[in-house]
Amino acid sequence: MSKKIRKPIKKEKDFSSKIVKILSQSANKPFNYKQIAAKLELDDTNSRNQIIKDLKILAAQKKIIETEPGKYLIKAISQDYYEGTIDMTSRKTAYFICPDFAEDVFIPTNNLNRALDKDKVKVYVYNRRKGKRPEGEVIEVIERDKTEFVGVIDIQANFAFVSTANPKMYTDIFIPKDKMGEAENGDVVLVKIEDWPKRADSPFGSVIRVLGKPGEHNTEIHAILAEYGLPADFPVEVEVFAQKIDTSIQESEIAKRRDMRDTLTFTIDPKDAKDFDDALSFKKLENGNFEIGIHIADVSYYLEEGTILDDEAYQRATSVYLVDRVVPMLPEVLSNFACSLRPNEEKYTFSAVFEVSPTSQVINQWFGRTVIYSDQRFAYEEAQYIIETKDNTIPVDISITGESYVVSDEIVEATLKLDELAKILRKKRMQNGAISFDKVEVKFNLDAEGEPEGVYFKISKDANHLIEEFMLLANRKVAEYIGKQKKTFVYRIHDEPNEDKLIAMATVIAKFGYKIDFRNKGDISKSLNALMEEVNGKKEQNLIDTLAIRSMSKAKYSTENIGHYGLAFDYYSHFTSPIRRYPDVMVHRLLQYYLDGGASVDEETYETKCLHCSNMESLATNAERDSIKYMQVKYMQDHQDEEFLGVISGVTEWGIYVEIVSNKCEGMVRIREIKDDYYTFDEKQYALVGATSNSILQLGDEIYVKVKNADLVKKQLDFHFLRRAE
Repeated sequence: MSKKIRKPIKKEKDFSSKIVKILSQSANKPFNYKQIAAKLELDDTNSRNQIIKDLKILAAQKKIIETEPGKYLIKAISQDYYEGTIDMTSRKTAYFICPDFAEDVFIPTNNLNRALDKDKVKVYVYNRRKGKRPEGEVIEVIERDKTEFVGVIDIQANFAFVSTANPKMYTDIFIPKDKMGEAENGDVVLVKIEDWPKRADSPFGSVIRVLGKPGEHNTEIHAILAEYGLPADFPVEVEVFAQKIDTSIQESEIAKRRDMRDTLTFTIDPKDAKDFDDALSFKKLENGNFEIGIHIADVSYYLEEGTILDDEAYQRATSVYLVDRVVPMLPEVLSNFACSLRPNEEKYTFSAVFEVSPTSQVINQWFGRTVIYSDQRFAYEEAQYIIETKDNTIPVDISITGESYVVSDEIVEATLKLDELAKILRKKRMQNGAISFDKVEVKFNLDAEGEPEGVYFKISKDANHLIEEFMLLANRKVAEYIGKQKKTFVYRIHDEPNEDKLIAMATVIAKFGYKIDFRNKGDISKSLNALMEEVNGKKEQNLIDTLAIRSMSKAKYSTENIGHYGLAFDYYSHFTSPIRRYPDVMVHRLLQYYLDGGASVDEETYETKCLHCSNMESLATNAERDSIKYMQVKYMQDHQDEEFLGVISGVTEWGIYVEIVSNKCEGMVRIREIKDDYYTFDEKQYALVGATSNSILQLGDEIYVKVKNADLVKKQLDFHFLRRAE
């Protein structure tokens, strides 16, 4: 007798989570089983019966309410639903960030439900009361953080897909044939997500702009700007509007201002600067004190509120300083000409003028609109030469004119006295608990085509500190003047450091034999300053500087003044760079309005503007960082056959990060590439340990590497491990 074949039992489907999601999306609308089945696009009897069953179970569990026979509603007040933002990982999972939770809530891949990085979402949180780590499911995407993405297009016969290099973007984007525009296969494109149909694995989008071929210089720079939603050019109508502005200096306007054209005035800026925001004036007073003027380009005189030019400047909020170009906040006619405090030209300025004692005490202050005449333009290197040598003949090798020239004794004397006063101001700041971050900046020498010829490091010296201290003085005193009147103002605030990040940093720096004192706020800043001094010039300096900066809170703009921790100021604002920062424009306008006797403005309006400016600053910073990474990869691509000495700057389970000593380029050595032993990651030691030899590769170790792969699109470097440094 043949054996009877048993049919497999069909496992019943559980629609509970989908039912909860549907009811949550329409929190005040009751649904019956037919409406839920229709939403789920189910019309078979088995599925409908299962929905009826699941509805009764959910009601019994008190997760939903039966408002009338057969009609169900999500509980009106539910303690399990929260609003917050998604923070994607590179592993297609995410964390839900919400102030209601001490720790971020984990979201598995299958619970993301079309949410993308930084989207504002509603999440159902479970495992909250069982001693387990809470997990969540996205119930609704409330607001997309961004809908435009940069990627490479892969064109098929009737459709295309765009895949991005962003590790946090876990899906590619489907492009119908009629929405590809002029794109050719393999182009770098900017696409806009337009829809994400329920049953589709990928969102649907259209090509907005073709950026060029991958790896080409201009393509990659424009791709960086597009990735962060930053503009590359000004709209034609904005350029036309700016060109029509009368930028001539009028006697009628001079009459309304304090005339400081006869006071010795000069600028000190980077040698390649085109926009000169600020100038210093210097005069010795009969009482032995000094009159020092900090003169700032009067951008708000030309930039009228309510115009398309002002709207564009506000939307941009900041100039973006990429590795090979500046994307200005204002059109060139203003940024490089009318507002730029160029030598031997009369200019309208907004000034903070101080009477300062020989011990750098501020005796008197005055704020208002002025007209100045800059007698001299210096590069930092030239001013530094004067400070170091006290010589008034600028040598040809550092001269911005290309020739040796003589500086007047008057300007040399002013420079040396300002340097002396700045050093006193700086010393006082440090004693008050300010933190000194003189992080090494990586700069590139570029040829005419924008190709990197060499790398150099920008280091702040006395001339930089001179300008910095007087800009800080103006920013602080302007904020203090308005702040003490208790009127709405735009502050630059900086909160205390994040304790968890400081503890994590302490663990890492202990590997190098350093420590931080956590006992109180003052001890932390003194301890950090001592650390910065101790690591100066050592191989681990850049790594520790970076860790220290990351442990700090981010400075931002706000109408709510909490002071500036890093500078140790109770009041601080940004007054000194209105050509490149919109908050400074707002500060100028508010200061003049209050000087004219105006009442306090609406706080909420300005807080919204502050938030926008902080967000745009963050995007610009990310774009600047990406452009440096891109140029570092490009530079290393041309040095593939060379050996480089590097320092291990990070250790993970998949390999080690190595920073090249000579140029600060960072790349990865995969764990499988290290052939002298079989290595595993030891989390406690923060090191890779060899199974046979027990040899250790840890933070700060010096090793020799060679370039294995330089990916311009992903802006990533992979290295071959060669050997340890002796």
